[in-house]
Amino acid sequence: MLSLSHFATLRLMWRVLRRDWRAGELTVLGMALLIAVASLTSVGFLTDRVAQAMALEARQLLGGDLLLSADHPIPDHIRQEAAQRGLRQAELLIFPSMVRTDEAAQLADIKAVSASYPLRGELRIAGSLEAAANDAQPTRSIPAPGSVWLDERLSAALAAQPGDHIRLGASRLTVAAILTQEPDRGMSMFGFAPRLLMNHADLAATGLVRPASRIAYRLQLAGDAAAVAAFGDWLQPRLERGERLEDLSNARPEMRTVLDRAERFLRLAALLAVVLAAIAVGFATDRYIRRHLDGCAVMRCLGASQAQLLLIHVGEFLLFGLLATLAGCLLGYAVQLGLQSLLAGLFSASLPPPSALPWLHGLLVGLVLVGGFAVPPLLRLRRVTTLRVLRREWDEQTHPLPRLLAYALGLLALMGLMLWIAGELQLGAIVMLGFALAFGLYALLARLLLAGATRSGIVTALGRYPGLRLGLASLRRHASASVLQAASLALGLTALLLLGVARDDLLANWQNRMPPDAPNRFIINIQPEQRQDLRDFFASAGLPAPQLEPMIRGRLVAINATPVAADRYADERAQHLADREFNLSWTSELPAGNRIEAGRWHGKGSGSSKDTASGETEFSVERGLAKTLELKLGDRLTYDIAGQQLTGRISSLRQLNWDSMRVNFFVIAPPGALENYPASDITSFHLPSERRDFVNALLHAFPNLTVIDVSALARQLQTTVDQVARAIELIFGFALLSGLMVLYAALQASQDQRRYEHALLRALGARHRQLRGALLAEFAVLGGVAGLLAGLGASAISWAVAYFALQLDYLPSVFMPLLGIGIGAAGIAAAGWLGTAGSLQRPAMAALREET
Repeated sequence: MLSLSHFATLRLMWRVLRRDWRAGELTVLGMALLIAVASLTSVGFLTDRVAQAMALEARQLLGGDLLLSADHPIPDHIRQEAAQRGLRQAELLIFPSMVRTDEAAQLADIKAVSASYPLRGELRIAGSLEAAANDAQPTRSIPAPGSVWLDERLSAALAAQPGDHIRLGASRLTVAAILTQEPDRGMSMFGFAPRLLMNHADLAATGLVRPASRIAYRLQLAGDAAAVAAFGDWLQPRLERGERLEDLSNARPEMRTVLDRAERFLRLAALLAVVLAAIAVGFATDRYIRRHLDGCAVMRCLGASQAQLLLIHVGEFLLFGLLATLAGCLLGYAVQLGLQSLLAGLFSASLPPPSALPWLHGLLVGLVLVGGFAVPPLLRLRRVTTLRVLRREWDEQTHPLPRLLAYALGLLALMGLMLWIAGELQLGAIVMLGFALAFGLYALLARLLLAGATRSGIVTALGRYPGLRLGLASLRRHASASVLQAASLALGLTALLLLGVARDDLLANWQNRMPPDAPNRFIINIQPEQRQDLRDFFASAGLPAPQLEPMIRGRLVAINATPVAADRYADERAQHLADREFNLSWTSELPAGNRIEAGRWHGKGSGSSKDTASGETEFSVERGLAKTLELKLGDRLTYDIAGQQLTGRISSLRQLNWDSMRVNFFVIAPPGALENYPASDITSFHLPSERRDFVNALLHAFPNLTVIDVSALARQLQTTVDQVARAIELIFGFALLSGLMVLYAALQASQDQRRYEHALLRALGARHRQLRGALLAEFAVLGGVAGLLAGLGASAISWAVAYFALQLDYLPSVFMPLLGIGIGAAGIAAAGWLGTAGSLQRPAMAALREET
């Protein structure tokens, strides 16, 4: 039970906390905790809400209890088996196509559904575009034959309202309603094309389903849980290539992949802020101890025991840490609302309230930061003796082992907590090891730069500038603290330079590589009998005749007679490529923008489709595809094309210029190898901005064609990237604030020593102007070093991203380090001046008496 002495200790703990708060002793500690917890919980709240939305809408994301997806028509025996087991079924076909009116045309995702759709969830429709926001009504029906429903984006793009008519392929259909919600579209993340919903019975009349068409086939199933599970167990081992079965545990894996990647990036920035905050907490606590030694000595004289003294201050920090942590959680919740608004448009569904897990994460992070990085320095207070009242001394070197062990336990606790919050060992290890590597490298370079700037030869040469000389001399005296400050701030500045400057440079470099007349439109689904008519149409419009490229859909089924299986590859992209259909083509001329890197181009020589030595068909393969699928010259590839198999040998590897925006193919065969297979043509062309009416006329003459405006898609993609980048910048801003808190805390930790040094210099005759110059010079040099490191680091990272990820011949601007120096020198000089200029106003004798 608690005794009176315990209550007295608790009361004294609260009084000390109130006094220290009013005196500003806990400001840095509180700000560091606030920033760390807010950065982490803001990301945690958002990702938790998204995860809950995914879980709550799992059945709606599937549109049923099971979803079978395929790139070919669903086999009849699967439907028959499902019917025998009493499962309800709904069939969907999804493909891109042009939707047009007399005045406009728009690329859209066409979704043709059977009468039983949807099996789970409900559709919502409105009678007008104006009523879509507030007056949408639920329905279990689908568009009647001869009618369609347009979603809000498509209705706005075409200026089409219910009652108007649109053309889809060869059909003329009536707009019956505005579609506001589809159960199986879910949150629709990164869905660029708007949607048109139509009755499956109208699909044949459009003439859009032809050989080589890009169509996604889906079969939704629903029924008794046991029957659904039994059917899933029966179907799973019978799945063929291109077929995927999804249930409630793996619904919409492509969406989960996107969300996981975005979550990793945001958590990476948040964890960086936490690590920097830990350093700031250590600095702040060290200063707190030094400023409370006299008070602790007086309390010892009045009868306080070592245990009671330690309990008062440790309890004060834990209580204050709890309050700061709760405030950080509230701030994190407010910030995540801002993140959600920055990402407006990426989620079409409302998000549920967060669970208790992000609150728990924030609470644990705050307590670990306090317990692991504030409590260890406080352990030294036990060594304060009553003699300090008479003799101002304190042995800091006695028994350092307990403090080191406490720091080690705190670091291990923080590492374990970060691994748990990161959700995966890899991300947590990247954060810890990457931070340690970057921080160590920055610290090493900072030490070399500061040593070079403060070596005696330079200081001596600056004799005519006493302020600058004194500032450099101060950096030399506080070398360890200066290196720590420079390295910490450089990490935060690197993130902002990468997101604010390097990103724009990379985008400009990519755009500059594209010629002004680069193709900005693609046409697909061109049928063989339309080739000459299409060329004539272009000529009549005064545009250059397009270069038509034949395209055949084929699936890679074997490499060197070994069946291809996605699970044999560890790389995610390789798994996707191994499980998808390829666009194959044939030509005897090496396409523009292609360069042979290995082997021999099959078009040279006789032009035969066969290798004259072996009699086999030859394939030319794009270098990146070969690397991803681990292909090499001489490998034999077997493709399944419309049920027939074709085997050929890789005779060359090509390097492509993807920036040309021309039609490119991963695999090209010689003439004569593929002509007997069902094919369609594809082409690209440049359409001047003043000729936008050409597309509408083209679709009126050739209703089956699909025209893809890549410039519009690029603009929409850029908008999405900008939204995500702004959200990431916000979280990285917390990392910068943590870096600034490290600087401020380090400056505060040495403020008493600086005050004494300035007082001593004034007593020896130094002028205020010289001391002001010394302060500004010290902080400007410190900030310039941090900015230089940040500029060099951002340049190196942006070059690596450009070269290895984007394949760009990108050289970072020489102005990046200069910009970093300017921002760092000006920013840190201002922050350092605000934090320490007050020491110049104190009388010299008063400051000297305090330290004697």
